[in-house]
Amino acid sequence: MTLETPPKTMQDLVGLLNQAMGDSALGDNMETVRKVKQLMRSYISQSQDWAQYAVYQEGSRYTRNLVDDGNGKYNLLILVWGEGQYSPIHDHAGSHCMMKLLAGKLDEELYSWPTKTTSMQMRRRASMATDSVAYMHDKIGLHRIANPSSGEKAVSLHLYSPPYQICKTFDEQTGQAQVSSCAAKRLDRPDACNRGIYTCPIPSALPNNHAITSI
Repeated sequence: MTLETPPKTMQDLVGLLNQAMGDSALGDNMETVRKVKQLMRSYISQSQDWAQYAVYQEGSRYTRNLVDDGNGKYNLLILVWGEGQYSPIHDHAGSHCMMKLLAGKLDEELYSWPTKTTSMQMRRRASMATDSVAYMHDKIGLHRIANPSSGEKAVSLHLYSPPYQICKTFDEQTGQAQVSSCAAKRLDRPDACNRGIYTCPIPSALPNNHAITSI
């Protein structure tokens, strides 16, 4: 498969991402960044591709489940957002972030970096459409993601390159930053929770060590 061929499955997407990046993670070459973003956009969401990773515990925070580690060049994650859930305002530790909406609804709020004399300032809020892709980098600012629906979960696909484990989160009122873990874990048996839409029974199918605490 070549980069000119749109990925038909998520497995195709992973293969093309590896081709596009070559031997290194995304850096300052914006042409490569544009190619990767186009690949993310050209993949059309099909639930059979990602349902096994869309694991969620009712009553928990949104979950971050690792799909592929990109041979150390990137992390590709599936995030499941419960009704009304949102992330804290956060940075991306200098990495490139691409987010694709696979199902449901998500809003993105973009913030300027706080300074010693200014608190958090929201610059815009935008709603994402299914299969749209948002791009974020610390040079652009900070952001927060939210599921605005009170009756529907949302599922998103995230690419982070280079991969990272630690980021900063910010208090909305004061702008004060703190270091937070933003690690994800690979599910040992992703098929174990592929029984209903996004939901996994807590006692047997999803062990505690897979209840992933996210930012």
